[in-house]
Parts: sequence; structure tokens; C-alpha cells
Amino acid sequence: MTLKDIAQEAGVSISTVSRVINDTNSKAASKEVRERIWNIVRRTGYMPNISAKNLKQGTDVKKTKSRSLSCLFARTPDPNDPFFSTIARSVEVEAYKHDYIMKLSFTSIDITKPETCRLILNNDVSGVVILGRCDKATLKFLRTHFNHVVYTGLNEIDANFDQILCSGYQASMCAMDHLIGLGHKHIGYLGETSSENRYLGYKAALETHGLLYNKNYVSSAELTSSSGYNGAKKLLEQQPGLTAIFCGNDMTAIGAMRAIRDYGLKIPRDISVIGIDDIDTAQYLSPMLTTVHIPIEEMGRYAAKTIIDRINGGHTIPIKINFPCFLAKRDSCAPPSK
Repeated sequence: MTLKDIAQEAGVSISTVSRVINDTNSKAASKEVRERIWNIVRRTGYMPNISAKNLKQGTDVKKTKSRSLSCLFARTPDPNDPFFSTIARSVEVEAYKHDYIMKLSFTSIDITKPETCRLILNNDVSGVVILGRCDKATLKFLRTHFNHVVYTGLNEIDANFDQILCSGYQASMCAMDHLIGLGHKHIGYLGETSSENRYLGYKAALETHGLLYNKNYVSSAELTSSSGYNGAKKLLEQQPGLTAIFCGNDMTAIGAMRAIRDYGLKIPRDISVIGIDDIDTAQYLSPMLTTVHIPIEEMGRYAAKTIIDRINGGHTIPIKINFPCFLAKRDSCAPPSK
């Protein structure tokens, strides 16, 4: 497989393919074209001509080794999840710039399948990037079968791995501060609650502002649109006095917004909704979703940089990189009308 072959299959020029796989510049091609090219690269396992590339850049060919990485979608069984798939794409693009390829992607559920275990054991990959929190058994499996591991997500994990973080706790405080600042006192929580720092941030924000925590305002739900819909429906039926709902992520918020509309209420006139992540879809909803921006692409990029640096002996002790978050104020939040 060559650049010419990829270009022919993707229906674009060779120069476009070269710009997409060697540069993170989003203007190199449309999102659809970039996805088409990367799908071909993944499927074929294409590697650049390292010798030619090094000759062009004046690099000593003998010092360059091409390696491969893998990604574990630990928090979700769906590799198309908009949050984690964006991180994975960013890891892949950054890795490619350093002459690494993303050779294998799998989920925590896949690990239980014998065929996936054999695939992992038979693939000579240099390291794995964990996308989202996983249980101790999975961490032990990864430590056993991969020489180098880096984790990225919103919850810190208790493991001696490199960690690329953006605090879900701080993101929750940011979201709640905004709602409370608008005058909301009856705020529901919709999301995961077990060992989840977004839930802890929700409770801490209430306490900080002198508001009472009410367990009946909480609906424990998976971070999916369907769970968001069902959870919001339950909250609305049981707690009609709510003036706002804080959702653990944007996908949950999307489901909640649909449930609110089906319930006959208007957003934000009757009830405000806020999420976390700031996925692309958030700004195309009606109304546009107010959310807390997480630097998703930067987290993926630094996850790749960190694991490659460790593979190359750049650092030996576990490091943690913490990224900030900020409010993306849009149209789904307003002062309470009640």
C-alpha cells in the first residue's frame, strides 16, 4: 500500500493524503475526507517510507524504529462514542507524526473473548492507551501484557501509569457554579454515581453554596443518550419542581433534552440543561447545549506524546498531566422562571 493507492481508494489527490496523515491541520481536508483516509490507513496498516522521510528531514535512519500502539476503550463498549473516539483519533494522528501506527483497538468487553486475547498476545505492540476508567482486573491484564501504558480520562485512577487528565470534579463544579449563579436551587443530577468524581463535584458544589443535597434529585444513569432520556423522564415525573438538570456528559444531556421536550416543557424557559465534554454535536442542537469544554483532542495528543516518550526512555517515573476545563456558554441555560 502506497500514498498513491490510498489516494485512489479515497478519491483524492496524493498531496491531500500526505497532508492528512502527516499533519494535524484540520484544513488539509474536510472531516469526511480525513475519516475516509484514516479508515483506509487503519484497515491496511499502511506505514510511511521511513527511509525516504528521514532522508528528506536529514534524520539518521539507523536511529529510527517504527513501532505500533493500541487503544483500549475502557469506559464504553462503543468505539464510536464521540468523546473517546475523538481522543483515539487524536492519539492516532499524533502517533503517526512520530512514525507509530495504531495497530489495534479493543474494549473491556473484548478482553473477555478468547479470540481478542489471542489477538492481543500475538500482536507486537509497544504500548496501550487506556481511554476512560476501568476495573482492577483489566488494569492487571494490561500491566501483564503491555510494557508501556498511559491512561487518559476525567477520573484519576489508582495505578502507577502515566495519566493525562482533565478533572471531572472541577468540570462539575464549573457546571454547577454556572447554574447556581443563574439562581437555580433545585438542580437534578443525571449520570453515573459509583466512584464518579462528577457526582462528587455535584454534591460539593451544593455544599459550597449552602444548598441541601436531596437524593431524590439524583438519577443514576449510564453516560448514554438512551439512559439520559430514561433518567430525565424519571426525574421529571418524580420531581416536577426541578428547574435545572446537570448531566454527566453531553450524550446524557442530549437524551435528557429529548425527554424534556416529550414531557411538554421548553428549554431553557421551563428547565435548564447543562452537560460536560463539549462534543461537536453540542453546538448543533436546538437549543445549543451549554456545556463544560474538555480539551479532548489535546488529551489524545499528549497521551500519544507521553507513551512514545516513555517507550523511547524519555522518562521512567509515572507522570500526570492535568488539563483545565472551561464553560462553553450557549442557549440551554437561563435563570429559573419558577
